Amino acid sequence: MRHALVCILALSACAVLAGATSLVAIGEWIADAPPDVLARPGVRYDRLTRRYTPPGEATVRRVLTGVDGDAFDDAVGRWLADRGAPAATTGKPRGLAVDGKSLRGAARAHGRKIHLLAALDHTTGLVRAQRGVEDKTNEISCFQPLPEGVTDLTGAVVTSDAMHTQREHAGHLLSRGAHYIAIVKANQRTLRKQLKKLPWDRVPLQGRTRGIGHGRGEIRRIKVCTVTGLLFPGARQAIQLKRRRAHRRTGKTTIKTVYAITDLTAEQATPAQLAELIRDHWRIEALHHIRDTTFAEDASQLRTGNAPRAMATWRNLAIGALRLAGATKIAPRLRHNARDATRPLALLGLI
Repeated sequence: MRHALVCILALSACAVLAGATSLVAIGEWIADAPPDVLARPGVRYDRLTRRYTPPGEATVRRVLTGVDGDAFDDAVGRWLADRGAPAATTGKPRGLAVDGKSLRGAARAHGRKIHLLAALDHTTGLVRAQRGVEDKTNEISCFQPLPEGVTDLTGAVVTSDAMHTQREHAGHLLSRGAHYIAIVKANQRTLRKQLKKLPWDRVPLQGRTRGIGHGRGEIRRIKVCTVTGLLFPGARQAIQLKRRRAHRRTGKTTIKTVYAITDLTAEQATPAQLAELIRDHWRIEALHHIRDTTFAEDASQLRTGNAPRAMATWRNLAIGALRLAGATKIAPRLRHNARDATRPLALLGLI
């Protein structure tokens, strides 16, 4: 091979950090990169022409199409984890959100969307692991392999939507020394009936928060009680959340009651901490929103091999690297990087 693999990957990552949203854009960024930028990741220098000869778009495309998706995601997850802020020592539980996302513009020949399942750290907003959901399966089959990519799972509180409220998942997390908060809906009918029959009218209100966003105001109330005998491994507390939402434009008000369970005891997590963990789960939705709106992920029709997944991994890396650098808004920082080709190198620690 004319170009080292690490060189191709480093240049691709830099291009995405400068706002590239496609393989064509990556190729263009590499072609325009100045010699000092090409030298850093080890682009081959041609002594005859006295020029650096960077990889072209076709080479980048071949590499990302054939890359091992799991190994690639694991490497990026470890890189982000190594540079992430250390866990707080205040006794606050560390949350890990698990959720899936389809790449809507990318479909296989038979029309099935490419779907990815990821785990994101609540505190840092960094993606710690990601797995592809294979054809003829769903997210449930990928849940247990996903936490395997997080080496320091001990003590973490894994949050997920109702799809992953599965006894096997809970047992797996407990065996890894982790905790869970599981949302209970119709897919666990018997368990939901148990929770609804609890004497909630005799449980005092233990928390109330207010928030504004997306054109609506929301009031959240939480009640928590210690329970025994629930039909779920390790369950120690039941949670009732009531969300009252008022849409500011229409004036319409809706009230929704959500039930959840956790293996955390009252001594391990207060009602306020449980409410925060449940609320912070949706930070992974914010990540998906950035990938869609800032990186135009859903508009991409890239379909060949593992290239769509590799591009999603690069977006996770770019967002994570910018967050580690203190960025609160991603789009302006991408434009900032695009004005100086050395800036992505600095974010990756290459200069």
